[in-house]
Amino acid sequence: MSTDNSLSADGSGPPVALIAGPTASGKSDLAVRLAQEIARRGGRGVVVNADSAQVYADLAVLSARPSPADMGGIEHRLYGAWDGAIACSAADWAEAASAQIADIHRSGAIPILVGGTGLYLRTLLDGIAPVPAIPPETRVAVRALPVAEAHAALRREDPERAARLHPTDTARVARALEVVRATGRTLASWQAERVGGIGGAVHLFPAILLPPRDWLYPRCDTRFAAMVDGGATGEVEALLARRLDPALPVMRAIGVPEIAAFLRGELGRDAAIAAGAQATRNYVKRQFTWLRHQPPSRWLRIESETFDADTLFESLFLKCGLT
Repeated sequence: MSTDNSLSADGSGPPVALIAGPTASGKSDLAVRLAQEIARRGGRGVVVNADSAQVYADLAVLSARPSPADMGGIEHRLYGAWDGAIACSAADWAEAASAQIADIHRSGAIPILVGGTGLYLRTLLDGIAPVPAIPPETRVAVRALPVAEAHAALRREDPERAARLHPTDTARVARALEVVRATGRTLASWQAERVGGIGGAVHLFPAILLPPRDWLYPRCDTRFAAMVDGGATGEVEALLARRLDPALPVMRAIGVPEIAAFLRGELGRDAAIAAGAQATRNYVKRQFTWLRHQPPSRWLRIESETFDADTLFESLFLKCGLT
């Protein structure tokens, strides 16, 4: 999505509203307000989750998943749709989201995508590289290598990718090496063949919320502390009791490792809250970087903590005859 010609802009496909932004920027509230405005004008909007933590049933509080009251009478889909024991990859989510969007369109309603997970959005709109499944023996052999040895091998077998990766980036180095060894092609060559994206088949109406960080960071801090007191500790305790693989996404979600450390007695409560708040701010910083630079420049960016659904989406109302 980093180039302006990667998404449909001709208006020939059915409409999809998209509200993206970092954690705690007000995306969910704006999505509900937009759907309510669509209803007031005689249409129907359905909110579709595009947040990688909110997909898990186990993380209602810790992911700030909208409560029934927050939903304001608007239908929401793909919230809490995965059990934490099952990893939801970007491809898994994109397949489910594509099916939901098609179903919403068939019903005559307008899908409203909402989230801040860039990889999810990119996969849905631009498609995914059709990399074949890696044979288990190749994966095991590559991932058994020390990262320095794996990076040295990657310099020989895919020097371009090796030059772009930090020598200690274990996961990305291993992925690039296993792909070139299993397929005989570099990861970059596979990524040039994206398939399955819906960007060219819909008319997207995007808005990116980028409020001032000096407004956003205190909100993140306050919200994380409230989560700890409002049920997040119990959620993490329940996850630990299930003895899930610590490598699962649900176990690495923001706040889970920090609260788990508190529950194990490795951190005090205040230290765990501080660590979780810092992890949230670090994630917000990465989201800002992605949202500023990756989506096309034509996507509307709102760099204020206040916004109006009527103004932001007037072109959507006109497209759908909702005047």
